[in-house]
Amino acid sequence: MRSITATSRKNSLRAAALVASATMVVIGVQTGSASASATKSDGGQQLALSAGQRASAIKDAQGATSSIASKIGLGGKEKLVVRDVVKDADGTVHTRYERTFDGLPVLGGDLVVHQKKNGDRDVTKATDADIAVPSTSPSLAPSAAKKSALGVAADQKTAKADAGQARKVIWAAQGKPVLAYETTVTGVQKDGTPSKLQVITDANTGKKLFQNETVHTGSGTSTYSGTVPLTTTQSGSSYTLTDGARGGHKTYDLNQGTDGTGALFTNSSDVWGADRQKAAVDAHYGAAVTWDFYKNVLGRSGIKGDGQGAYSRVHYGNGYVNAFWDDECFCMTYGDGENNANPLTSLDVAAHEMTHGVTSATAGLRYSGESGGLNEATSDIFGTAAEFYANNSTDAGDYLIGEKIDINGDGTPLRYMDKPSKDGSSRDYWSSSLGNVDVHYSSGPANHFFYLLSEGSGSKVLGGVSYNSPTYNNSKIAGIGRDKATKIWYKALTTYFTSTTNYKAARTATLKATADLYGSTSNEYKTVANTWTAINVK
Repeated sequence: MRSITATSRKNSLRAAALVASATMVVIGVQTGSASASATKSDGGQQLALSAGQRASAIKDAQGATSSIASKIGLGGKEKLVVRDVVKDADGTVHTRYERTFDGLPVLGGDLVVHQKKNGDRDVTKATDADIAVPSTSPSLAPSAAKKSALGVAADQKTAKADAGQARKVIWAAQGKPVLAYETTVTGVQKDGTPSKLQVITDANTGKKLFQNETVHTGSGTSTYSGTVPLTTTQSGSSYTLTDGARGGHKTYDLNQGTDGTGALFTNSSDVWGADRQKAAVDAHYGAAVTWDFYKNVLGRSGIKGDGQGAYSRVHYGNGYVNAFWDDECFCMTYGDGENNANPLTSLDVAAHEMTHGVTSATAGLRYSGESGGLNEATSDIFGTAAEFYANNSTDAGDYLIGEKIDINGDGTPLRYMDKPSKDGSSRDYWSSSLGNVDVHYSSGPANHFFYLLSEGSGSKVLGGVSYNSPTYNNSKIAGIGRDKATKIWYKALTTYFTSTTNYKAARTATLKATADLYGSTSNEYKTVANTWTAINVK
């Protein structure tokens, strides 16, 4: 049994919807345009805002929403609600909004206003449709929508299904906006994962418009991180797994339960690793690495960017072979695997799943079709980047997803970023049928893009792992490095992606992000463009 040494000081570990038919719409509002700067500039780098600065910026932006709504041409019944504010070093401010129509939430109506220091303003919208419906008085009763949603849950074999009150919304995420009901059905999925099933029903015809499981799951067994440092808190003569250096992150023991938080891990000494503590150490370490990666590499303070820690729960359920992130509890949860023998608390699982929380707090990529594939790829991309950042010799960084967990039973990883199709299901390149593929496989082209942009095409050995990445058009790609590729994807996610972003829109978004960071005539910009073409996104 290995002994895990913890320290109570702060340490720097080196360590989501719809078939997205809508493309990203960029609207020039004043004399400025969405075109990128023609010269290289560091002005596009995001400023690291403290929790207080971010809260103040959001409050100020909310006070100006009426004026902004008018300036960007919204209708009289439309209002804006601020979700986030991002500021660049050159003075550009990116404000992310949700919309309402006649007091009703507009799902798929999110937008980002980009305002430069000189006052020029552009807008990125999730939909270019005019938000309007003939009436907000439905023909269908809420009870009928609730019954329909329970039927959807039954089809999904959801156990203990319970539907909350259906709420009126405007559904604008696909096609012409319509009056609809949104119903959330809670329960338990077939594999034991909690279920929060979102169902959208046309409020006049009763037709199901959309369904989405909002609890995102991953797979794994145990970590291979060796002896790692932990940040804990002393309480009297004992210690708890409370990370005061990272927003108060706590790690709890569910003791095979499935509700609540369980018991906070406590130990008489600051040396952890006995029995049930090992899973807790792995989860606590994974959360710390993920926090440090986002803060030190990307300037983000916590999952929501508000400086608040999430929490982790281990020993969930009985023989539960999965792990999941849940936005509602703002927490990571890990099962113990088959026969409760191998907790799914690996570093790549932690970083991947917690990144779903980052995506939810920023672009909100809806979790099906192309936008869902981009959601999954974002978790793979930043999970991979965090693994490299950890610089842990026991589990070195690579471009293989889940390479240590042996979920296939033959030593192969879950996914390959250099050539995604090697897993037997993922796609290497974009095609018109990609939106009909499971999101874990439609993520393939974006994962492939990230690998090519980072390392380039062809055969090579990196860190002892052999890769051989092809291109759709047989072009040769010379990568720009993982650090730059990571920063480009993050800037695109946080400032230009919306809930409906598809692959074509992602190309536009990453090019804008690259222009902001490195200039539109830079080698980085040209390589990003060529890399998208290399996976058949034009």
